[in-house]
Amino acid sequence: MALKFHYNKTTIQQFKRQLAIREKALPILKNKETALRLHVEKLTRDLEELQAQKKELSQKMENFAPFWNEFPEILFMNAHEISQERLIGVKIPKFKPVEFRVADVSWWNLPAWIPSGLGLMKEFIQLDLKQEIFQKQIELLDLARKKTTQKVNLYEKVQIPGFEDAILKIKRFLEDKENISKAAQKIVKKRKERRAT
Repeated sequence: MALKFHYNKTTIQQFKRQLAIREKALPILKNKETALRLHVEKLTRDLEELQAQKKELSQKMENFAPFWNEFPEILFMNAHEISQERLIGVKIPKFKPVEFRVADVSWWNLPAWIPSGLGLMKEFIQLDLKQEIFQKQIELLDLARKKTTQKVNLYEKVQIPGFEDAILKIKRFLEDKENISKAAQKIVKKRKERRAT
């Protein structure tokens, strides 16, 4: 990033302020990037565990495969709201357990396996929704981590060195200008002294 600037003290002051802001923000951004990365790693491990549980539950449900055709429509999921929470400055969905209701039926007329089938079905639905939420959380946090990493790199490798370089160039220019001015004054003074003698 090539900075456009004027060779004066006002520009130095402005660049020093901008440089100070970025130097203060850089450690915070680095900490945020680290926290996001660690949280994504933790969520990824949690998601893998959840997928293993879901696979295990799917195998249990396969044992009931011939019976699922007989499963009555008695299990209903109440309206499920997904709440939001802020984590490391990122809005992510938060998992809330699903509430179910069972239709009013005569349990005497239903097969004996239905209560355990209801339990498996509830657990499977919970795990499925939890998996979706975890995947969305990972996606959002990883995107925020990438953006934060880009900002860290921008500050660290482009803007901070750019401001430091510009400040140095302006200072050198002003020092050269002052030295030339002093040299010119000395020359004028010597000429005046020669004329006076």
